[in-house]
Amino acid sequence: MLRENLADLQAFVTVARERSFTRAAAQLGISRSALSHAMRTLEKRIGLRLLTRTTRSVSTTEAGARLLATLEPRLAEIDSELAALGALRESPSGRVRISAADYAIKEILWPRLAPLMTTHPDIEIELSIDYGLTDIVEKGFDAGVRAGDQVAKDMVAVLIAPDLCLSVVASPRYLAGRDMPRTPDDLLRHRCINLRLPTYGALAPWELEKEGKTITVRAEGPAVFNSVYPVLQAAIDDAGLAFVPLDLAQPHINAGRLVPLLNDWWPRFSAYLYYPSSRQASRAFSVVLDALRYRN
Repeated sequence: MLRENLADLQAFVTVARERSFTRAAAQLGISRSALSHAMRTLEKRIGLRLLTRTTRSVSTTEAGARLLATLEPRLAEIDSELAALGALRESPSGRVRISAADYAIKEILWPRLAPLMTTHPDIEIELSIDYGLTDIVEKGFDAGVRAGDQVAKDMVAVLIAPDLCLSVVASPRYLAGRDMPRTPDDLLRHRCINLRLPTYGALAPWELEKEGKTITVRAEGPAVFNSVYPVLQAAIDDAGLAFVPLDLAQPHINAGRLVPLLNDWWPRFSAYLYYPSSRQASRAFSVVLDALRYRN
């Protein structure tokens, strides 16, 4: 097979996976027009239409779906073998891609990975913000970050942060003249600031726990964000109650900008880095994993 044929097949897999020429071109580092031309050339060479193009999206034809199902595992095997060969180098090198929420990236991952930029200059770190339950294998990530109960059983899970806590907070000005919430049901009588998850487009439920009992509250309010940081800021700005990680809220609690509420209902969770058990780990990934692993 000619070298350019393999490049075109990899490009086809990226387009089919992303269902977008624009996103695929950005991943491949080429122009959209060059990618579109490459796909037309591939279809002409094969003699079959592989992609159906509309103004809004791209989908595979029957032939394209069949080719995609054949190519993906084989290209993954090639990537895995190349990673294994790269491990033979004296110095760990290569890119490690991790999908996680912005909170996990800013508060857990980056503080531990930043020193690697100096000690291992040949390692590239790509951290992608994602609040959805992304299929890391399908999207080409080496690993992801989730709470323990969200990790699939066929994944390897490595503890990176235990005993994290979600807190309910509000500003003194918001609470002035209002009844303080005493039970989770009282949240329904307050203005609550919500986080929208990309999975199904739903608002994140407020899951509160006490003495082994869990209560899920569908809180409502005037503001919705898709990141926890503006949720916190909105609470500071008197918009209502927020349900945010305690380590983010604590400095503002200490400074009097926020008031803790329903303290005995705050849930705790642990964060895990997870990755496919079947994937051959590169030396670069092993270095990253070692840096993120939680140690007492």
